[in-house]
Amino acid sequence: TPPPGWRAPPAGTFFLGIDTGGTYTDAVLIDAEHRIVAAAKSLTTRFDLAEGIGAALDQLDAAQLARASLVSLSTTLTTNSVVEGKGAPVCALLAGYDAAQIKSSGLADLIGAAAIVSIEGGHDAMGREAQSLDIETARAAIVQQAPRVSAFAISASFSVRNPAHEQRLRALVHELCDRPVTCGHELASSLGAPRRALTAALNARMVSYITHLIESVQQVLMLRQIDAPLMVVKGDGT
Repeated sequence: TPPPGWRAPPAGTFFLGIDTGGTYTDAVLIDAEHRIVAAAKSLTTRFDLAEGIGAALDQLDAAQLARASLVSLSTTLTTNSVVEGKGAPVCALLAGYDAAQIKSSGLADLIGAAAIVSIEGGHDAMGREAQSLDIETARAAIVQQAPRVSAFAISASFSVRNPAHEQRLRALVHELCDRPVTCGHELASSLGAPRRALTAALNARMVSYITHLIESVQQVLMLRQIDAPLMVVKGDGT
């Protein structure tokens, strides 16, 4: 699926596809008729992703690369990192969760008990506010946690029925620091609160990884004077 506002390229231009995996980085050029023009492979350099990406692109024709009208990026780095138990430090802000839900979520094993902050709030199954959101506790936790974490994961009870408390907590994080935020209601529609909290935390742990990857790709494209929109795609190409 092309990004909003994108138009089909004219004849003589190319699509550039880049896939960064755990072992290899692949690059492929496709013409306007969707035919493969050239392909290259290099070792993925986790210590500096730009090096492995650049090594793959350097095997392709520079003149054709300069005529790329769209760059598509895919990666298995996040999946590999989750499987390997890796991830950047995060804080989970949980509104309306009881002790049993927090325990069953598995968050303590994933990010450590000290990184979990339980806050009064949340909604009921009808989307009605069950408790008022404890803004002062949330504010103090964000100020305390921000210096040591790369991102915040936010999940509130029944947020899929009413995300107001998650949205309020996200706004508070943005007010107090510059850390990115993952909200549970944006990732899952099921009512399973513990699993939704874990999903939000897993996603938050990967934000810095993906940011680094995108910045590495942008650096490589700029150095090679490839001026084209960058689109991140899923494993199925959408």
